[in-house]
Parts: sequence; C-alpha cells; structure tokens
Amino acid sequence: MNVELNQNGYRHSQAFFKRRYVIAAIWNKILLASTIFGIIILITLLITIVNQSVGLVAIEYQVDPSLLSDVPLQNLTSQELITILQENLTTYRFRTLNREKPLLERSQENLLELVNEKVVDPKVIASWHLFTSITQKNQISKIVEEKYPNAFLTFRSWVNWDFIVRSMSSRPELAGVRIAIKGSILIVLTAILFALPLGVGAAIYLEEYAHPSKWINRIIQTNIDNLAGVPSIIYGILGLAVFVRALSPITSGAILGFENSTSRNILSAGLTMGLLILPMFIINAQEAIRSVPISLRYASYSLGATKWQTVQSHVLPSAMTGILTGSILAISRALGETAPLIVVGASTFITSDPSSPFSGFSALPILIYNWTTRPQDQFRNIAAAAIIVLLISLLTINAFAIILRNRISEKRI
Repeated sequence: MNVELNQNGYRHSQAFFKRRYVIAAIWNKILLASTIFGIIILITLLITIVNQSVGLVAIEYQVDPSLLSDVPLQNLTSQELITILQENLTTYRFRTLNREKPLLERSQENLLELVNEKVVDPKVIASWHLFTSITQKNQISKIVEEKYPNAFLTFRSWVNWDFIVRSMSSRPELAGVRIAIKGSILIVLTAILFALPLGVGAAIYLEEYAHPSKWINRIIQTNIDNLAGVPSIIYGILGLAVFVRALSPITSGAILGFENSTSRNILSAGLTMGLLILPMFIINAQEAIRSVPISLRYASYSLGATKWQTVQSHVLPSAMTGILTGSILAISRALGETAPLIVVGASTFITSDPSSPFSGFSALPILIYNWTTRPQDQFRNIAAAAIIVLLISLLTINAFAIILRNRISEKRI
C-alpha cells in the first residue's frame, strides 16, 4: 500500500514539475518575443527620425554668391565682406547690424555668416527624406529642373554644428536650438537642486525615523506612491498656481531687485519640474536606503554612534549608488516633459539666451512640439533633428550620472 502511494505521489510530483517547466518555457518565449518587439519598435523609431533629418534639398539663392565676388566668399577678407554688406543692404539694415556690434570688431567667420544670411539668403524651397533621396534621386532632379529652374539640388543633414549653435528663427534653414538647449539644461539643474535634497531627506525620515505603525506615516507613504503616477499636466497647473502666481514676487526676482521680469521663467519651470520628479526621488531613495543591511546599522550603534551619525556616515554612503541610479530616471523624465512647461509659460519663439534663473525660456520638447505643428515640410525636418539633439543630450547627462555613480561605488569598495 505504501509503495503504491509513493508511486502515485512520485507520478503527481513529476506531472507537477513538468507543468511548471512547460509554463516557464511559455513565459520565457513570451518575454523574449516582447523584448524583440520592443527592440524592433525602438529601431523603427530611430530610423524614422534619421530618415527625416537627412536628405536632398532644393536651395534657391536670393543673390548668387558668384555675382558678389570672383573668388569664394570664405576667402574674402573682413573688409571685403563689410563692403559686400554695405553695397547690398539698405542703409537702415546696415546701420542696425553695426549698432548691434560694430562690424569692424566682428570676426571674419561672423561677417561671412552675415553675408550668407542677409545677402546671399539661401532658401530651402523643397526637401525630401533620406530613403526617397536615395531611391528616387533621378526623379527628384527632374522635378527640381522643371519646377525650380533657379534652384540647385544638394544633400543636407539638418543636424549639424550650425543647427546647434544658432538661435531660433522663423525660417527652418536658419533655425537653431542653442537657446532651447540652454533652457533645458537650466531647468533640469534647477529641478535637481530642488528635488534631490528634499527627496533624500524625506526618504531618510520615512525609512529611519518614522514609525510605520502610525496612521499619519502610512498616509504620507500612500500619497507619495500615488503622486508618482499623477499626470504631468496636473503638476503644470500646480506650478502655475503656486510658483507663477502665488509666489510671483519671489520667482520673478522682484524681491531681489530684478526689474521687467515675469514669474514665467526658468526658476518657476525648474521648481515645477522639481515637484514632478520629487516622488520619484523619494521612492528610489527609500529603496536604496532599505537595501542597506541592518547589520551595518547595529555595528554603528554598538560603537556608540547616534542614529543621525549612523545615517550620515554609513547608511547614506552605502545607499548613494542606488540614489544616483534613481536620479537618472528622474532626470530623463524631467528633460523630456512638455505639458508642465507649456502651462507654466515656455516660449515657442525667443531670440535671447537665458542669462539668469529669472529669464524667459524655451526647451527642446517645446521646440519640437511647435515645429511639428507647422505645415511646411522643412519644419518637420528640423523637428527630427531637434529630437536627435534631445536624445544625445539625454544620453550625455545619463552617462555623466552613471560615471559619477560608478566612481562612488569604486570608492566604497
């Protein structure tokens, strides 16, 4: 009887483990398929962006460069370039340029740029994507010859150094993202300076000092977890009500003597983004602090250290790697958000660089959103180029955070 029971139990256990292996194999295949699908979607996205940011363009000059000089413009001296400006611009425009900065004090590169923009004035009248440019080059050449006899066809990458260093413009071929890059970086820095100390401090209190059994602490923890999932537009409305309106004397800089400035500035945007990523900082810091072994705390207490000395000297240094890892995710979200910035008052067109936290601002996501709504194809080209710049900026900031995290880990070891 016992032998029969043992055999039945053995068969049942074999069937049970076999079923588990089958289920595990099915889930393994599902997860592998999900990963492959995600990679395919990501590659498709990148190919689409690159396809729109590179391709053939038809350019038409307002004034042919060969009519201005017998030699290439880049070989002319500064004085010769000034003469071209004086002869081809109206008196008012020439004086305006000279008033902004004396032409004699400008570099040859700057004068050449002025000649190209103000006199030669190249205009992109048609553009084609990369794949179309490669597969239908002959057809495109015929179209340009028939429809644009005064234009010439050239291959252009919309992502170039000029695109990065130029300011905004109403014309896509002259537009750049310099101001938006500076705005994005300043907003993210402000958000980190605001959210990181508060987030780590709140995490230390909740993990080291607060008693989980108290109802108030449970309510605080539940609300922090819920705030991490609140739509970003809600934070934008909160920032508008608190930083832009209620705290306007402070955020506008009026209390510090800054005149003619509004509260719709980098400081308000950065504080709003700080509120947005604060729950993420708190939750990630809590997980990092929770992962520190309890034995490390007991060892510190046994040597006579107080709770704060233990947290400061042992818990925080051990948890810093995890805190920085969470910071990477928070920075990524802050850099790519658009809705809160629109509500707070980001500018879609601004020509002056931000000079202080109280300056007006724009940001790369705002610029991309604005350009994609324009009807001209060229604006979609520079929108794709701006997306590439945003991705590179994001990867650069994340790489810096990862290097800093690894350095701290090496020192701990």
